[in-house]
Amino acid sequence: MKNGGFGTLTNNGLLNGTMNKGSGEKVPGQVYHPGLMAKITVDGRTIECKDRQMIIQACEGAGIDIPRYCYHPGLSIVASCRICLVEVDGIPKLVPACQTPIRDGMVVHTRTSKVTANQKQVMEYLLVNHPLDCPVCDQAGECLLQDYSYQYGRSQSRFEEDKHKKPKKDIGQHVLLYNDRCIMCTRCVRFTREVSGASELFVDGRGHKEEIEIFPGKPLDNKLSGCVVDLCPVGALLDKDFLFKQRVWMLKQTPSISPVDAGGENIYLEHNEGVIHRIKPRYNAEVNTWWISDDTRYSYKVVHDPKRLRGARKNQYGSQVDVSFETAIETADTALRQLAREGGAGSLYAMLSPMMACEEAWLLGKYIRSIDPQATLVIGPVPTTAADEVFKHYLSGKETFRIKAEKVPNAAGIKRVIASLGGPAASWDELVAGKADSVKNLKGGWIVGGYHSAWLGKDQPALFRKGLRIVQDILPMTLTDAADVLLPGASWAEKDGCWENWQGKIQPFAAAIPVLEGARREGDVYAGLLGRAGGYDVSAIRAEMGAPFADVKIAEDVAAAPAFEFVEL
Repeated sequence: MKNGGFGTLTNNGLLNGTMNKGSGEKVPGQVYHPGLMAKITVDGRTIECKDRQMIIQACEGAGIDIPRYCYHPGLSIVASCRICLVEVDGIPKLVPACQTPIRDGMVVHTRTSKVTANQKQVMEYLLVNHPLDCPVCDQAGECLLQDYSYQYGRSQSRFEEDKHKKPKKDIGQHVLLYNDRCIMCTRCVRFTREVSGASELFVDGRGHKEEIEIFPGKPLDNKLSGCVVDLCPVGALLDKDFLFKQRVWMLKQTPSISPVDAGGENIYLEHNEGVIHRIKPRYNAEVNTWWISDDTRYSYKVVHDPKRLRGARKNQYGSQVDVSFETAIETADTALRQLAREGGAGSLYAMLSPMMACEEAWLLGKYIRSIDPQATLVIGPVPTTAADEVFKHYLSGKETFRIKAEKVPNAAGIKRVIASLGGPAASWDELVAGKADSVKNLKGGWIVGGYHSAWLGKDQPALFRKGLRIVQDILPMTLTDAADVLLPGASWAEKDGCWENWQGKIQPFAAAIPVLEGARREGDVYAGLLGRAGGYDVSAIRAEMGAPFADVKIAEDVAAAPAFEFVEL
């Protein structure tokens, strides 16, 4: 994009040809002092700024709010909405705060009469044809148009003509476009070009006839499509799955981690009265920045799957019967101890699912080894696709997002726990083959599932067809129907713990909703079997596990999403 003939504006807000990041070239009229932070004055307040920041970024870092619609720290600058215009001493006209680089000694005014008049005019212009359907709009309660209309707009409308109406459009598998609500900030268009790289969206028409459109035969169906709903500052782009389900001010947020792959995407579970209604991205500069995949976004559905296992069962005279949870746990413990006495050392195993929290895996390993010190610890199957799905910038080709091929969240964490516990261990393939020394003499054990879909195919260990099988899972399958003792487990949204992603980052998550009636958290079961007075206390367990788990905790200010600099696309 050209900027007044001075060069091409890049995503980090610099002008190519004037100064590139890391170079020693200077921008005319700007003084750089290596090693010193520039200082600017905003509304009489002096603040320190990072080098090469825009005004809006410097103000945001100092807690000074400047309204914006088109600006987003993860996208290129277009300065089209014009509501962020501010006054700068020495410049006769108002300048866009999102596109104007700071310089040492700059004096900025954000509350003068000129700035306020501009904000009122922008808001009046945006609301000319905007429909008055806030009572039925899903964005109500988190809409920047509502907020800024109250903060910066006029108290009365001067518009007397009929509003121009535009049709609602189905633009993809998950997204609806309410065109008459759109304010043409073009965040969604830039996202599909600069992050997902698929470029399905574009601006059609000019002036009052401008609309967001999809190319013929090319709907918005990429694996990051739901992110355009997060980006939309108004109610133009809406999630079909969340449509008319809940008012956003009734939702509570709980920080969590994506359960669908090894990427470890940081998320919020948004829930009300024990029901998860949607998942939103949680900013993490080192993992997923502002984005999440659609697989992550809709992963909560399994939590409320009507097929969820409810109620413990045990095998009695060749068929399963319902029993209380306490009876099932006691039966499982008695059977394991008897098998260990009869089979001798090394006759038991525990299959630690890569869906488990590290703390749960630690407790289960401790429990099975308390019965049989030579029990074998086995990591459960790790389903994978052919390759990672990589998204790139449509022009530069730089990677912007990656969906991992490993479709479980904690394979690395389970391996770390098994290594920490020491003793006999085996891989899933070795358990299936049954030829390794560590698995030849196994007679039975504890099997944990927790996968979001069927995880046991044709290739399964012979032990799963005979011998003692204590099974914990969340969804029914052939193994749960054949278990000697079945203990319904909890989903990740119903318990606390931590997972390790493919980068080696150990990240905690917290329970958002109560565990399903008839099920029980795995950690509570193991803590009870081990006789731990404190129960399943993740902080105490992490301290027991030692480094690197001991230092893992959820940040107190989980809502913070610093945006001091633009990402490099």
